[in-house]
Amino acid sequence: MFDTTLRDGEQSPGSSMTGPEKLRVARALDEMGVNVIEAGFPVASPEEFEAVVAVAGSVEKATVAALARASRHDVERAAEALTDARRPRIHTFLPTSDLHLEHKLGIGRDEALRRIGDAVEHARRHVDDVEFSAEDATRTDPTFLVQAVAVAVQAGATTVNLPDTVGFAHADDVARMFDAVRSGVPGIEGVVLSFHGHDDLGLATANSLTALDHGARQVECTLNGIGERAGNAALEEVVMALRVLPRYRERYATGVRAERLGPASRLLARITGIRPQPNKAVVGANAFAHEAGIHQHGVLADPRTYEIMTPGDVGAPESVLVLGKHSGRHALVRRYEDLGFTLTPEEASRAYRLFVMLADRKRDIHDEDLLAIYYGGTMERVPQAFRLEYLDVRCGRSPSRAEVRVAGDGGAAEAEGLGDGPIDATFAALTELAPWEVRLEDFAIRAVGEGSDAVGEVHLELRVEGRSFTGRSVSTDIVDAAARAYLYALDKASHAEALEARSFERHPMWGV
Repeated sequence: MFDTTLRDGEQSPGSSMTGPEKLRVARALDEMGVNVIEAGFPVASPEEFEAVVAVAGSVEKATVAALARASRHDVERAAEALTDARRPRIHTFLPTSDLHLEHKLGIGRDEALRRIGDAVEHARRHVDDVEFSAEDATRTDPTFLVQAVAVAVQAGATTVNLPDTVGFAHADDVARMFDAVRSGVPGIEGVVLSFHGHDDLGLATANSLTALDHGARQVECTLNGIGERAGNAALEEVVMALRVLPRYRERYATGVRAERLGPASRLLARITGIRPQPNKAVVGANAFAHEAGIHQHGVLADPRTYEIMTPGDVGAPESVLVLGKHSGRHALVRRYEDLGFTLTPEEASRAYRLFVMLADRKRDIHDEDLLAIYYGGTMERVPQAFRLEYLDVRCGRSPSRAEVRVAGDGGAAEAEGLGDGPIDATFAALTELAPWEVRLEDFAIRAVGEGSDAVGEVHLELRVEGRSFTGRSVSTDIVDAAARAYLYALDKASHAEALEARSFERHPMWGV
């Protein structure tokens, strides 16, 4: 496994990494067990050179490769950057398709062959491990590709890479290309053949596996499939395909610690800010998520019904049953059990009715939503000293205005409050109705879940007659959640007042 996240991956728009960031990714890759880490393109800039130097000096197990065009200057710069590498490799390349030779380099085939031979020979004077890549190999005339590879092998290349540079090849094209090189190049049996696929048509992983079927023994990949344009073959996809698919797992071993794939993927996403799409194979947020009721029932009965690998295999969080409008009662009851609640059939029916109503209003249902359903009077009839019956807020101008009606044991009462915003105005109105002196000590809001329909969770602390009481509530309406959290804290104060002083001292949870 040849990982080029730090070189080709970094060419993905927005994926530039600093030297220290490259070092963190390199160490993660080394710990994971990839065989080769392509650290960068030293001639590109002084910063890139120093980054390759740092990676070369810190990687302990993997070979460290540095990229170089087929020129002596590039090769020497790469060799210099690899001075401290325990296992250095110079990776030199030159286009071989007529399209690239004519329009990019302005040279003919004979000059291309001369440059290939000279670059590989020069690289071998510096290191024993030299890789040659025939850029745009899949669009190269097969006869000339065989000639180019033969020159590289004769000059001392130990690895020959045949890239699908623009992601244009079909599996049949890849197969014919490798078969032609294997049958037409003298001495090729002593060289490691490699494939480097791009994902412009979504075929990079499939083409990489086809290359293995036709003689490749190195696959070039990137974490999360990042890279030029649509990216490269994804390291995690190739590794897990070789581990999971019967036709490969008996024939190939990568040495990669698959359980490190998830952590490495998340590290790269944090560093670059580019997260895999949710349905990304192996490491996407939904890779082990199930919403459809029939799928959830199957996974609960036996994960193998809908999972060909486990989250633990790739270091991902445990399988998630995503609760949404397609979910069934069985998954809902199971999630409540996971949260520590065993529902009776009647309770389950009531919970499911409320769940369906909420699922029609928001995309995903989170644990906090289920707790809100549970504690909102559906399951438990907890006495409430203060119950919110009505809340109307007008904002957009200063000050905001709130009207509330709160019911309790003594009947209902209404109040109006003004404030700097809707929540401040609501608290002012509620304070008017409290039978004690109340002061807000702490207040925090956070979103539970993602998207504009995320549930708002409010935590607050009130000082009531010198004692602290906390309140918490969740709602799709953050002002409503704030009001209910405020009243929940007042409920605690009411309960505390009803206890004897000695009893109150024995129960400090009132202030927790």
